[in-house]
Amino acid sequence: MDRYPVLDKVNSLEDFKQLKEGDLPALAAQMRQYMIENIARCGGHLASSLGVVELTIAMHRAFNSPTDKIVFDVGHQAYAHKILTGRREAFCTLRQEDGLSGFPKREESKHDHFNTGHASTAISAALGMARAMKLKGEDGIAIALVGDGALTGGLAFEGLNDAGQADVPLIVIINDNEMSISPNVGAMHRMLVNMRSSAWYVRFKRRLVRSLDTGIFGRWLSRHMENLKNRIKSFLMPVRMFEDMGFLYLGPIDGHNIEELTRMLQRAKDLRVPVIVHCVTQKGKGYAFSERNPEKFHGVAPFSVDTGDIEAALKKSNSSVFGETMIELAQKDPLIVAVSAAMPIGTGLTEFAGRFSNRFFDVGIAEEHALTMAAGMAAGGLKPVVAIYSTFLQRGYDQILHDICLQKLPVVLAVDRAGLVGDDGETHQGVYDMAFLSTMPNMTIYSPATQQELVHMLRLAISLGEPAAVRYPRGSLMQAVSEQPVEKGVWEEILPINEQTVMATGTMVSVALPVCRKHNVGLINARTIEPMDESMLSRVKQTAKRVVVMEEGIDCLGLRVNAALSPVPVVRMCVPNDPVSQACVNHQRQFCGLTADALEENLMEELA
Repeated sequence: MDRYPVLDKVNSLEDFKQLKEGDLPALAAQMRQYMIENIARCGGHLASSLGVVELTIAMHRAFNSPTDKIVFDVGHQAYAHKILTGRREAFCTLRQEDGLSGFPKREESKHDHFNTGHASTAISAALGMARAMKLKGEDGIAIALVGDGALTGGLAFEGLNDAGQADVPLIVIINDNEMSISPNVGAMHRMLVNMRSSAWYVRFKRRLVRSLDTGIFGRWLSRHMENLKNRIKSFLMPVRMFEDMGFLYLGPIDGHNIEELTRMLQRAKDLRVPVIVHCVTQKGKGYAFSERNPEKFHGVAPFSVDTGDIEAALKKSNSSVFGETMIELAQKDPLIVAVSAAMPIGTGLTEFAGRFSNRFFDVGIAEEHALTMAAGMAAGGLKPVVAIYSTFLQRGYDQILHDICLQKLPVVLAVDRAGLVGDDGETHQGVYDMAFLSTMPNMTIYSPATQQELVHMLRLAISLGEPAAVRYPRGSLMQAVSEQPVEKGVWEEILPINEQTVMATGTMVSVALPVCRKHNVGLINARTIEPMDESMLSRVKQTAKRVVVMEEGIDCLGLRVNAALSPVPVVRMCVPNDPVSQACVNHQRQFCGLTADALEENLMEELA
């Protein structure tokens, strides 16, 4: 018996458009099962995609892609879109080398109108497309699908502020999956405070309370109306907020009712003005394990469909080591605080947040705010540690330079996912942080080669009371104990400096070590990218006739070593400027020439 009788008919968007309305509920159910089975094998962003199946179906019934431009914010929720737009049979290759991207990709389909991966970009991108279509006399409209979490990002508010005044047909669909918007974040918080304190709301609230506060039942209801108050906020306040910004507001709408969604989206399309369509969905819908724990199934490794059990890592992760060290240090020093930008689980800070709730601050998807707030904390005498993935730290360049480094404020950046990251592909590679952080004045950059070094470097960075970054990769660094203590600007001579000497940093040390031992080549562990070890460089310059530098990032340490050692020849092994596509990390290293075999070949050429 055919397991997917409706889904199997959909090999293109045109096929989908031919389906009858009565087939759509079955299509939604089959798409969910298809996604679950495939993601269970290869991993991916499951919960968010399960939550928007009906919404995606409705979008493609109401809109006419590629004439109408649909932009998915972040792109975690684009799996159903990929299936409907001719990529069903290739879906089993999701996030694999030479397979489908886990995010929308213009190179992949004419229906992917904008490459995404980072949050809060969709409104600005869609507005740009709407303006382009207007200037070119094209008939289409632009649609931005944005999660409620992405609205915590400042860029989303900048886009809304501009779009509300734009005379273009733009639809912003808010996917409110009940993972609620934080009430304490930036512009959203200020707008809600303004509305709660506005005259109309105060009068409404007082009259309602007065009318209830009579009689036994009324007083009981008044005391138990927190639920009602939340309903008032949910249904009345978004109207004022968005319409004050220049949008027509439609909603909230049941995000799993295809008929209602399609009708409302078609209405929004016909209006030809900036419109907000507010849809309420359930993250993880259709898979019990994901419904109960959507955070666990947000970005998930391969798992058992029957039990929901996820493949466990064999070794303790670097993020876990960081989190444990933060708890240890915070127990001894009440001034240490931790800051996260919506990633407490991924950065290993969940237990810290539970143990020190008043010293943990999750600011939402707002990296720029996180960094400047941390600078303010440091100026106030605290010792903030900001844990952010390398790829997202890029968004805070100006804050690191202007607010932290120029003021020499003691903010420590815990740069997680530094280096190649694997199946998330080019939008998430952590290969740029060394290069841009090394240009910052007063910044020390630590690059541990082992988990033991990670612990010592974090302790040292906090204790020195100055701007610092500790960068470490996804997964697990090697376990090794060195007799040489970790010091700022001091490198470790693992194997004696020789005529051929390799300088490696971070995870590349474990790659280079067996090769250097085999060929009697010197090996230096460059523990800090900035400052460099001038004494060690002087010794290398006196002895070495050729130096190889290995780093899992774009050319940074190699460039600086090359300048310091001139005229000694320096071979720079690093990540090329070409974007590194999705694949397992080992294959990405092969693409970049950052393997033991590549190093051995390099050394053997010189020896020959």
